[in-house]
Amino acid sequence: MGGIVDFEVRLPRGRAAVHLMHRASGVPVEAIREITHTEEFPVLGETEQSWELAAEAARALLGRTAVRPGDVRQVIFAGSGEWDVPFWSPAARVAAELGVEDAHCFEVANFCNAGTTAIRIALDRLAGQRGDGYALVLVADRLSQLVDHADPGSKELFNFGDAAAAVLLSRREAVFEVLHTAVRTDPSWADYYHGEQRDGRLVIRRGPHRSGLADAYVDNFTRLVEETLRAVGGKRDDVAHFLINQGDRRMHERLLRELGLPREKSVFNYHRLGHMGGADTLIALDGLRERRALRRGDLVLLATSAMGFSWGVTALEYAR
Repeated sequence: MGGIVDFEVRLPRGRAAVHLMHRASGVPVEAIREITHTEEFPVLGETEQSWELAAEAARALLGRTAVRPGDVRQVIFAGSGEWDVPFWSPAARVAAELGVEDAHCFEVANFCNAGTTAIRIALDRLAGQRGDGYALVLVADRLSQLVDHADPGSKELFNFGDAAAAVLLSRREAVFEVLHTAVRTDPSWADYYHGEQRDGRLVIRRGPHRSGLADAYVDNFTRLVEETLRAVGGKRDDVAHFLINQGDRRMHERLLRELGLPREKSVFNYHRLGHMGGADTLIALDGLRERRALRRGDLVLLATSAMGFSWGVTALEYAR
């Protein structure tokens, strides 16, 4: 099937600080810390754009793997669909920066589930093409810039940060074999969050409060984990690492309890990072790699979720 040859993560230079959120919103500092779990975290600075961060990650990735730009057949930019510039193609813009001239460049919008969705699409397309070649998936967004820090009702989003990741895919060579992807959407939550124009900028707003979203997270993730394990012929005990979007620490811990997975099989970055969009699970995977915590044959599950609401579980096998 193929999989991930290598990947690269980049964090922006800007910082979001709890004391500034408190000053803007009036929400008590302690209440904000219950959401962020840290005093500050990376966000795009005033002069930074998400596509530039993605291009920086991709340039480093191609350089390290010695892959020629001419061998890249697809460039896919994955995120929320709210790109840096309206009505343009960030995938094509990054391709131009890299010198990729003979690829199909397009975008996938599925919010924080878009990265693994794009990986699945890219591998399916690679499997259907003649000859060799690579696909480049770029995962980036500008979530922090869509949060209204002056709105107390948006405090659940105050941990939204920014990051970028570049993922190189091949059907023939892979450090992480992609074994299976299971994804589903519950359309009843489609408009629970929505965009709204405020003071000349687009911000995220939540609709009237509805109960049940926490249960939906647990139910859908549990269902998709079981579906994935059946597809790869594994059991919960076979999971070496379970990596999840860093959106809500309480949900993260509850899900591990529900699945019967020990905390040591997951990664917690809340002490230094916010919810870094679709790059969360790749940041966690990169941390495992840096700590040399991966062993050949390890089964790694990436659990991603997104507004809309979509949930996904992707199974990787560490092949090195």
